[in-house]
Amino acid sequence: MKAKLAILGASGFAGAELLRRLLEHPGVEVVRVCANDHVGLPVASAHPHLEGLTQLRFENPPHSAAAQGVDAVIMGLPHQASCEVVDAVAGTATRIVDMSGAFRVQSAESYARYYGAAHPRPELLPEFVYGLPELFRERIRAARYVASAGCFATTIELMLLPFAKAGLLTDSVEVVAITGSSGSGASPSPTTHHPVRAHNLRTYRPLEHQHTPEIVETLHAAGASSLSLRFVPVSAPLVRGIFATAFFRVPAEVPEQTLRELPTQAYRGERFVCVPEARLPEVVGVLGSNRAEIGLTLGPVEGKTRGLTVFGALDNLVKGGAGQAIQNLNLMLGFEEATSLSLPGLFP
Repeated sequence: MKAKLAILGASGFAGAELLRRLLEHPGVEVVRVCANDHVGLPVASAHPHLEGLTQLRFENPPHSAAAQGVDAVIMGLPHQASCEVVDAVAGTATRIVDMSGAFRVQSAESYARYYGAAHPRPELLPEFVYGLPELFRERIRAARYVASAGCFATTIELMLLPFAKAGLLTDSVEVVAITGSSGSGASPSPTTHHPVRAHNLRTYRPLEHQHTPEIVETLHAAGASSLSLRFVPVSAPLVRGIFATAFFRVPAEVPEQTLRELPTQAYRGERFVCVPEARLPEVVGVLGSNRAEIGLTLGPVEGKTRGLTVFGALDNLVKGGAGQAIQNLNLMLGFEEATSLSLPGLFP
């Protein structure tokens, strides 16, 4: 029997990617798609690429009703609404994968600083497992509630985890990450409007982006206890994709070959993290796929340290969004982790 699934917040770009993959998932039946727009209309009214593939129509029931009678809920809702859904499934076996930032940060103080308001339900934070399978796979398997990692956060964490685990992230890391417009959601704004964005590069929330605290918490958990992060996001004229560059220094005595091999060794056996053999990461290598690419360049030894530059790329709507949510869901429901996620991306 298939697991029954509801998607809450299903009319946006993440909902489009979730449905594209879950409608083909052999172990899941999507029984409810909820949104506060397109109500009563077929899924294809918001997602034209799904025309004729499903009879589902958008609903807008109360959150408590939307989450009832299913085995799992994937939600991309405002933070207060996410809390209401958690309350609605309390005492049931229903699992939750939350794609919002409501439960990604375990520190209520960090949440308040970076999200600009006190957390609506800080007592719920310990109930959520952080949804980065490459670090927390076994915890996710056993979890009832998972906070799927953010798109920038996933990119940067995967880039830096090998070095955190090796004890080489001991000081400051500087990261510049470029992102496509789909990361801003389906509703247009003055900074995502096509005439403004199409031929433009601009930073936003430099050093204060809301993904910063989850990156720091995750890298601390991996062994970088004294790390500080300076993160500058950049809006680019792409639809999909994130490309990030991280700069930090490591002790000069660490052999060059050891540094070059760390990402390959860290991700040996991982289905969704690739270290290209003959090139550095690029967005076109991952578009449409659930894969991330990681690579690095070594700088010269200067005194007691050497500069290291690490690059990462992924599709913000797949490995940085809906694909990772499905990866987490597969683990939670006991499916093979790559189910509906194994196809490579599109090229050209």
